[in-house]
Amino acid sequence: MADPRGFLTTDRELARTRPVDERVGDWNEVYVPGSLLPIVSEQASRCMDCGIPFCHNGCPLGNLIPEWNDYAYRDDWRAASERLHATNNFPEFTGRLCPAPCEAACVLGINQQPVTIKNVEVTIVDKAWENGHVTPRPPERLSGKTVAVVGSGPAGLAAAQQLTRAGHTVAVYERADRVGGLLRYGIPEFKMEKRHINRRVEQMRAEGTKFRTGVEIGRDMEARELRRRYDAVVLAVGATTPRDLPVPGRELRGIHQAMEYLPLANKVREGDLVESPISARDKHVVVIGGGDTGADCVGTAHRQGAASVTQLEIMPRPGEERSAGQPWPTFPLLYKVTSAHEEGGERVYSVSTTHFEGTEPEEGETVGRVQWLHLTEVEFRDGRPEPVPGTGRRIPAELVTLAMGFTGTDQDNGLVQQFGLELDERGNIARDDAYTSSVDGVYVAGDAGRGQSLIVWAIAEGRSAAKAVDRWLTGTPSALHAPVRPTDRALSA
Repeated sequence: MADPRGFLTTDRELARTRPVDERVGDWNEVYVPGSLLPIVSEQASRCMDCGIPFCHNGCPLGNLIPEWNDYAYRDDWRAASERLHATNNFPEFTGRLCPAPCEAACVLGINQQPVTIKNVEVTIVDKAWENGHVTPRPPERLSGKTVAVVGSGPAGLAAAQQLTRAGHTVAVYERADRVGGLLRYGIPEFKMEKRHINRRVEQMRAEGTKFRTGVEIGRDMEARELRRRYDAVVLAVGATTPRDLPVPGRELRGIHQAMEYLPLANKVREGDLVESPISARDKHVVVIGGGDTGADCVGTAHRQGAASVTQLEIMPRPGEERSAGQPWPTFPLLYKVTSAHEEGGERVYSVSTTHFEGTEPEEGETVGRVQWLHLTEVEFRDGRPEPVPGTGRRIPAELVTLAMGFTGTDQDNGLVQQFGLELDERGNIARDDAYTSSVDGVYVAGDAGRGQSLIVWAIAEGRSAAKAVDRWLTGTPSALHAPVRPTDRALSA
């Protein structure tokens, strides 16, 4: 145990963020560089090393949290890194992007503020890179078996790294021009700088993983060709079909899905574009959707110089304390102020968009450009939102981003049809408890089979799918670590 009295003598303290005026002027991560190290050992001392560490249950990866908290408290960063990497391939991703269900399940959180598990985690892995403790781990021998992983998001990367280390020859296929999936193009730079992805990819290359970018399975290569080349296939293609908003005026120019808007901003940061063709500069921006993707749109609009930013959410504003229906150690729905919200803008709850209003089409155009968004307040009756009479109004909207989540796997590129895959009732690729699809030798990991979920679930499922593939290829029990099954959906909200 780190410090038997740590949770009694030390208050919770989070990483410090840079001043708003400074950080909205650049795209660097919002935190003060190096601000965590002086405080993280004391924060780790608050861990009580519980007899039953519920943080393990809260984390889909089964991270050994009390163990690496103890090592961090004692400044043994090498041992802390070893325990952290024992269950998590990419803690620098989760330490920056995960909403931390582990902290929601922290026993200390029953009547105090929980341990800052995320801050400790990201400090451990950053120190590990700084001290040279993260090195390639190529296999001692090759199995002679080949595996194709389709998709290079967190699930695909985790599966590929585990299978490569097991001795299989692995190639990752990514339809974008760079590796990383939504980590690369869906997550803004101010939340996670892309250098973190780049150095992990280089580690994986040194271990033997091959990457094939700019290849979309179903279009650029047929599924039967992929199956002919490889002994097994892991599909980690995500749940990328966005939920749309079918209201009058949706066809107006200036209304975009979040995953049309955010990738272009990231391409500017990669040096591919001088300026995004979908820019918030000097525009009144409305973001529809109150989740993390919506917050990413808010922060991006601030940095692009928006005239105003308004975020709309159909659900009521969450409370700041757990409700009776979300008791510890479940992951509660709470009011959250992200770094993007600290930077300005307005958040409006319990409203629904009724229609858009725009300009007349310009010469050569078939539709006009959006100018106004009409909304009404709603009340929930029998679980359904009902408009409140007399509450309709309009707000200026010159750029609208739709951040309302995703409804399933992309079926437009032919991948599902060419493999002959079955889908479940939610539009995800159907699979069993061993991550096997309806096609022998084809496995499914992450959001493609689970539906839209958390990054920790993606990595956990990538590891578990790799274990299933390794067992199938070798015909023997796999030594790879597998934390979850796809039917274990606790805390997956």
